Amino acid sequence: MSFSILKKLPLFSPPFVNVMASSSFYCGVQSKRFLVLAQQLRHYKPPPCSWDDNEERIIEEAAGKFVSQVGFQESVTRVAQNPEKFRSKRAAVLICLFEGDAGDLRVILTKRSSRLSTHSGEVSLPGGKADEGDKDDGDTATREAKEEIGLDPSLVNVITVLEPFLSKHLLRVVPVIGVLNDRKAFKPTPNPAEVDAVFDAPLEMFIKDENRSAEEREWMGEKYLLHFFDYEIENKRYLIWGLTAGILIRAASVVYQRPPAFLEQSPKFKFPGL
Repeated sequence: MSFSILKKLPLFSPPFVNVMASSSFYCGVQSKRFLVLAQQLRHYKPPPCSWDDNEERIIEEAAGKFVSQVGFQESVTRVAQNPEKFRSKRAAVLICLFEGDAGDLRVILTKRSSRLSTHSGEVSLPGGKADEGDKDDGDTATREAKEEIGLDPSLVNVITVLEPFLSKHLLRVVPVIGVLNDRKAFKPTPNPAEVDAVFDAPLEMFIKDENRSAEEREWMGEKYLLHFFDYEIENKRYLIWGLTAGILIRAASVVYQRPPAFLEQSPKFKFPGL
């Protein structure tokens, strides 16, 4: 995995309030580019929830299978209307950004261990379920990243969180965006019980229509698209899809402030009654 400290001027020209980031953040990151990105993202607000009560359908098994394959923003789900039911079902993943040798923003990804009982061998973001001792979602994401790939939380500056997505068994997954403040200090040490490989990919790839394919699926009479990103690095090929792809499409859209160059076609997810 190749990283470098940021050298170029910002790629971002976002319309945000010009509130200076803390001096400790600036000194840690040592980059005007990430300073601008931090300012931009700190003013990010998730889209409002929209739900039609008349559309609610109680088909729990179908819903469980559906969200485990795809994952959608919480604002298009019934869960946003009933948050008290899901406080015990919460997880967070870390979208850790850095600048690659070519000057592009990149994100750290993992390939799950082939020995795991669920989603074995799939590409994912570092993260996992919240523990009682976690202070917030950023704490959960960075703690899990340390356990999975040896990323010291002190090397990550957490900037913001995106709106929650839904995963298997209606687990609320919160994407946490952070930046790596010292590339040279990070030496990936994957936990063999959880991770087979650690690699990185360009974040912008997830809003481009290159190396992407999609399959049309149907759930409860509504069609949607399942996106797949075929990526190769260091002669190894990875398929990034489902929940991970959905989160990275959203993250890239927010960071680059433009929609994907392809149709997402997400269905209105009907939350099953519990």
